[in-house]
Amino acid sequence: MRNIKQPGVPLVERIQWVEARGRAFSFTLEAGVPLLEAARRGFAAVGFTSGVLNFRHGALGPFAYVMPALSKTGENAAFYSETFRPAGVTRTKLGSMTLGMREGAPFFHCHGLWTEADGKASGGHMLPDETVVAEPFEVDAFGIDGAVFTAEPDPETNFKLFGPVAAASTGARTTSRAFALRLRPNQDFAGALEEFCRAHGIARAKIHGGVGSTIGARFTHGGVTEPFATELAATAGLIAPGPSGTLEAALDVALIDYTGGLAEGRLVRGDNPVLMTMELVLEVLG
Repeated sequence: MRNIKQPGVPLVERIQWVEARGRAFSFTLEAGVPLLEAARRGFAAVGFTSGVLNFRHGALGPFAYVMPALSKTGENAAFYSETFRPAGVTRTKLGSMTLGMREGAPFFHCHGLWTEADGKASGGHMLPDETVVAEPFEVDAFGIDGAVFTAEPDPETNFKLFGPVAAASTGARTTSRAFALRLRPNQDFAGALEEFCRAHGIARAKIHGGVGSTIGARFTHGGVTEPFATELAATAGLIAPGPSGTLEAALDVALIDYTGGLAEGRLVRGDNPVLMTMELVLEVLG
């Protein structure tokens, strides 16, 4: 399997996880409000401080983002580009966000694909402090109680990355058993989730959120992304018994690579290792 050497020593435990409770809900992001604050308000309105969300068509402006890029210093296995600030209103095609805390304040990690006002199709990593909701749009969220995604220094990748940490209950209404996860580098995305579910007696689980990167990509429709550095958003995911009865993860994703190439589809199981990180929530269905 493809492997990218990271600057730091790998931790023995390859999945950072916290068991929690959670609930799926939807809300509308307010226009004229920074995307981070709009997301925070939506979660806070139902008692959550952390969770994940997915969206389709939306409108952002002002808007700022970075793309994946090669590392110029060697201090990281890959890095990110200069900041892009397209004029006008950018129309999102899809996106996935992790909402949590960084240095004691709300923060998000958000990847997506979009079309800029001049018609350019692009994607990447949205910047929380420079992105504003231009028109109201609806998002599908999953709040977690008992865990918070928190940005902390990661010695393996030499980045500050979101990972779940245990937290006191906020008293929010929940409906499901859930696990907040962060997958560490150089393990297959699908295989890691399948093994995690087997280890925790989970027979069926739905993926919510899904923000991270893979080492290129191999899709079931035959498409291949060769450039190794990507920014990826999961668009749907289910872990359930396959035809043989063993657990199989069906992972639908969209990504941009460091050359600007865009790709969407279902990932091949066993052939899509994580590059830097993969954050998501598993809702236990059985």
